[in-house]
Amino acid sequence: MYSEEDVRRLKWQSRRGMLELDVLFGPFVDEVFRDLPEEDQDRFVKLLACEDTELFVWLMEREQPEDPDLQKIVRMILDRVQPAAG
Repeated sequence: MYSEEDVRRLKWQSRRGMLELDVLFGPFVDEVFRDLPEEDQDRFVKLLACEDTELFVWLMEREQPEDPDLQKIVRMILDRVQPAAG
């Protein structure tokens, strides 16, 4: 379980200095992170440890992470901002 201090730290780590990443990560931490199951919270923490260049190509859907855990959390972040067509 992540404490409020942990969440504040994650919010700070989410500030990447690249607008495309900041507009996805900041609101995700603020609005979604606390309600995720712990395994998905862990996936997000794992994602934040990745390099910005990797994050950018994954979140711009130019490539997919090889790691299935990272694939899942990237998809969750993208699905949040890209409602399913239908």
